[in-house]
Amino acid sequence: MTGSNKSPYATAVAAGKTYFWCACGQSKNQPFCDGSHKTTLISPVIFKSDDDKTVHLCGCKKTGNGPYCDGTHSRLGTE
Repeated sequence: MTGSNKSPYATAVAAGKTYFWCACGQSKNQPFCDGSHKTTLISPVIFKSDDDKTVHLCGCKKTGNGPYCDGTHSRLGTE
């Protein structure tokens, strides 16, 4: 996963806008999809924001609550 990051991405989102979160880790436009997943079996996660706000999008791609960070990155490499 060349485009993944161990930390979450603090990202401003706009009310009513649709986003495509990269779930494969190959996008060069992290944390958003750039179509690189087409060489994988992984699809982006589509989400829409209800409010203008800052969200923390998962960077490690291991979250159980995609596209949002659930803290999984803090446990990577410790098993």
